[in-house]
Amino acid sequence: MYKKFSKRIIDFISSLLGILLFSPLLILVTIGLFFANQGKPFFFQSRPGKDGKIFKIIKFKTMNDKKDVMGNLLSDAERLTKIGSFVRKSSLDELPQLLNVIKGDMSLIGPRPLLPQYLELYSDFQKRRHEVKPGITGWAQVNGRNAINWEEKFKLDVWYVDHISLVLDFKIIRLTIKKVFFREGISQEGQMTMEAFTGTKK
Repeated sequence: MYKKFSKRIIDFISSLLGILLFSPLLILVTIGLFFANQGKPFFFQSRPGKDGKIFKIIKFKTMNDKKDVMGNLLSDAERLTKIGSFVRKSSLDELPQLLNVIKGDMSLIGPRPLLPQYLELYSDFQKRRHEVKPGITGWAQVNGRNAINWEEKFKLDVWYVDHISLVLDFKIIRLTIKKVFFREGISQEGQMTMEAFTGTKK
């Protein structure tokens, strides 16, 4: 009942309320990133959703597009702006995804949407993370976020798929607020975010 019906209703209503509640903050961050990123405050990228269906995710753009003399983008660390660093550490970059939730591409809670090129690298077990809509936050995010390796993250994602409930979703929301407040697990050790997934080692 919850997984097939109530979850979508809660997602829709909560996202609308969230946009209204955070609208002043959204406006301020948009203005700040507009000037920091040469008029580009938002970041759009293709991501796989439920059943691997591709959609466009929207986030605040935390890095500029500066390139080296050869025309190649500089490293993430070099392109991360000061305001972008604050937005990322405070997880404000995720707020525009409330629009994805309203559209129905995403849920508030679920496995994080990753890159399309990872689809062909998943094992049959790992593919199960796409049995539900991806989320703004999820079970893996409150149990390590980018500080855990891919194998652990996928196990947590699939565990969530098998245990979805209203009680679990409220627990994840509570733990997410705690994680954001203490800024835990934002980066993997030695990385600005998370190293790329290259497949499961056999």
